[in-house]
Amino acid sequence: VQLQASGGGLVQTGGSLRLSCAASGPIFSSYSMGWFREPPGKEREFVAAINWSGSHTYLAESVKGRFTISRDNAKGTVSLQLNSLQPEDTALYFCAAGIYSYVSRRENDYNRWGQGTLVTVSS
Repeated sequence: VQLQASGGGLVQTGGSLRLSCAASGPIFSSYSMGWFREPPGKEREFVAAINWSGSHTYLAESVKGRFTISRDNAKGTVSLQLNSLQPEDTALYFCAAGIYSYVSRRENDYNRWGQGTLVTVSS
């Protein structure tokens, strides 16, 4: 599976963005997908995950109620809707393909990573 993330940009506090990740290759629909982010000067952290069918999602506490993850297996895409953005959401956002069908927040449970898309939230 190869991943291509897009949709990042500059937005004001309180604004919204929609990130997309296009996956090419077979068996995309068999595995979980996740989003992680790397804030400036900090380590990469978990943001959201979705299981193979889209029936289960898992969000970090810091983004619950503001971010939504979804997937379209027919199109081979996974999306992350970012609402009520705050300056602390500024980061390089990565999509990742899991090695299992169920959701996980562990980086070691993902073995394919996109190149990252930058989200900058101005105050």
